[in-house]
Amino acid sequence: MTQRPGKLKQGCAVGLLCSGLLFGALQLAAPWVQAAQVLEKSKAPTQALKETNNYTVTSVPVEQLHLDTPSLPDLSGYTAAAVEAKIQRTPGGKVVVRRMLQQDALKDFVGGNERLREWVQRQHGMPHAIFIEGGYVTPKDLARSLPDSQFSEVEPGVYLARLPIVVAQGATLHVGKDTKELRLSQERGSFMVNDGQLFFTDTKLTAWREADNGPASFRKADEFRPFLVSWGGSELYISGSVFTSLGYSNSKSYGVSITQYTPSMQARLKRPEPTGWLINSEFVDHWYGFYCYEAENVVLKGNTYRDNIVYGIDPHDRSHGLIIAENTVHGTKKKHGIIISREVDDSWIFHNKSYDNKLSGIVLDRNSVRNLVAYNEVYQNHSDGITIYESSNNLLWGNRVLNNARHGIRLRNSTNIRLYENISAANGLTGIYGHIKDLSDTDRNIALDPFDTEVSMIVVGGKLAANGSSPLSIDSPLSVELYRVEMLAPSKSTGISFSGILGERQDEILDLMVRRELAVLIDPVESQTELQD
Repeated sequence: MTQRPGKLKQGCAVGLLCSGLLFGALQLAAPWVQAAQVLEKSKAPTQALKETNNYTVTSVPVEQLHLDTPSLPDLSGYTAAAVEAKIQRTPGGKVVVRRMLQQDALKDFVGGNERLREWVQRQHGMPHAIFIEGGYVTPKDLARSLPDSQFSEVEPGVYLARLPIVVAQGATLHVGKDTKELRLSQERGSFMVNDGQLFFTDTKLTAWREADNGPASFRKADEFRPFLVSWGGSELYISGSVFTSLGYSNSKSYGVSITQYTPSMQARLKRPEPTGWLINSEFVDHWYGFYCYEAENVVLKGNTYRDNIVYGIDPHDRSHGLIIAENTVHGTKKKHGIIISREVDDSWIFHNKSYDNKLSGIVLDRNSVRNLVAYNEVYQNHSDGITIYESSNNLLWGNRVLNNARHGIRLRNSTNIRLYENISAANGLTGIYGHIKDLSDTDRNIALDPFDTEVSMIVVGGKLAANGSSPLSIDSPLSVELYRVEMLAPSKSTGISFSGILGERQDEILDLMVRRELAVLIDPVESQTELQD
């Protein structure tokens, strides 16, 4: 059973800290530098020891642990006006209806595994889709061009699509403020595919269950629900809009996705990496609130991801240069609030709030490296606050990680993790926990997702307070460096208590770091066998 922290003693030094942490601002003012520049190579040994648990505790020069405050991307250009400025309203486009077969943009949905059957059943015959080609089109143009059985204005400014909609390469669909709501019929198998440019500004997109005359709210994982996918070479812009009840458990059909074509298709089409901005919008009851794959420079800014099913925000394979900033993610029902996974590199996750999610608030996973996670508020999640799995060379700076059910910050099989000026308080287990785990006997694809059973960290500044089991624990590290870390209000009556390797050398560590105010290095003693080698 998860251990919960006890109440703080009245008058305790950390009482004021914990009561004000959640909404208090941690202000740091120093010249900004790029995060990648401060992620230096770890000086720790490159190979874990085989047979010894013997470690030395020594002081190290403080200067070698100094980092300038990391640089954050300028967000001032990601505005509704900037999105509007990108829309090219001439020339006008055309609207045609074509069979879904033999269309590159639809092959992922009508190929093998009898996927065509879904649309045959829903359309009661050979399936067709609406194609926007050659220029600029709005929902009003679609309603004017198509019969009500395919696309109709059901009330002023409210449109219902009863076929899939494809924005072709070189075309633009703009769903703007003149459209109160665009509804995609679940019963008729409607969904949206962007192969060109797609804009939503000050509007609503809703997966619509005609039988209920309302949103196609989630019922089960494999039940078709309308979705939006933006393919390689495309651009997707969403501003000031509300998206509701999209996506289900089927490839590229997760909700709102920005994704490169499948490898076989991309080998033939050779499309650039897709991109887009999703700003100041709300995403509710999606299978995944957001998903991307091999995307570049995507911006998620100022959005709310609420009550989504599996993940709130989920950038995936080989996406890079992402900005995930100023979002609020909460109520994710199955897994994590924000997760980047499988070589999602060189990205920024900052000034987000992630809370009340089923598992962790923020996760870096499967060899995602050179990322900056800064100034986030991560609290009241039902597992860890911030979790790093098999993802080395990342920097966590100035985060507030509070009252999560398990560990505040957890590292597994990850080296050169730098934890600067973070606050981890009132979490159920450990404030910061590092460990190794052999994943060979799991269902993990080792060739696709390799890992080393090694862990190392540098912890500088910040506070570890009132965590349930210990402030800091690490098992079998390559190295640990500690400096200027405040440890307050232990939940145990015996006071501050480390566990793991640190517990064995606790007196020496506290003497150097607390009494003498020095930087501490804990690293392993080489075994005699290794010395002979």
